Amino acid sequence: MLIVDCDPQANATSGLGVDPFAHQPNMYDVFMSFFNGFPDIFLEDVIIETGSGISLAPSSLDLVGVEPYLYNIEERAEILKAALSSVEDAYEYILIDTPPSMGQFVINGLVAAEKTIVTLDSGIFALKGIEALATIFDDIEENVGREIAADMAILTRWGNGSNPPTPIDEIAAFVKRMLYGGAAADNGATETKRLDAFEHEVKQLFPSVYTVPFDGKVYEAQQNGIPLSVFAPESAAARKYREITQAIRNW
Repeated sequence: MLIVDCDPQANATSGLGVDPFAHQPNMYDVFMSFFNGFPDIFLEDVIIETGSGISLAPSSLDLVGVEPYLYNIEERAEILKAALSSVEDAYEYILIDTPPSMGQFVINGLVAAEKTIVTLDSGIFALKGIEALATIFDDIEENVGREIAADMAILTRWGNGSNPPTPIDEIAAFVKRMLYGGAAADNGATETKRLDAFEHEVKQLFPSVYTVPFDGKVYEAQQNGIPLSVFAPESAAARKYREITQAIRNW
């Protein structure tokens, strides 16, 4: 499996235990090689093997500097697709990670991918992001001539999972009971209703929707630079991601 990190935040890179600040060829070099005056760096030149056995085309903060160049060429939406053509037959799966903000890297990822997975948290602004994404789908179809559709939505950090409350959680709950009495329980019920309504609305927009429970092991795995499937394979979130993985294999 290959992960191509096209996000300047480089979370996928650091999450696999690779330092995004290390002086190594990365996706910045791949993108810039399409412009005159920059050295020819192909995708296979930047791929490294991580400790978990996953191949990675790393990102770096330098990737921020690519986007202004992209606006100067007509074929800017298809650069990543062209770069992937030399390695796509070498991997059974290639996962493209794009930034959460809309821009040329998201468009490049959508054009290059065969399937599209949208990840959302439970915040109140997530649905507005879906509206913006739908606009991008329409723009790609109009300008590139390719129809794009989202195949799956993953709702992350959902509820509180199966994790026992921490001491801080228990203190916070105690203070709420002292100050507000039954209001704290009412607030919990209101939040449950909001999440149910949110999930219902997302299911109207995507053919396949999965919810991944909030799980502290996710953050521990990220901090250690180890995939969750290796760091805590029996955690609540890891079990859910295995279910999602099986669904993707059935595509």
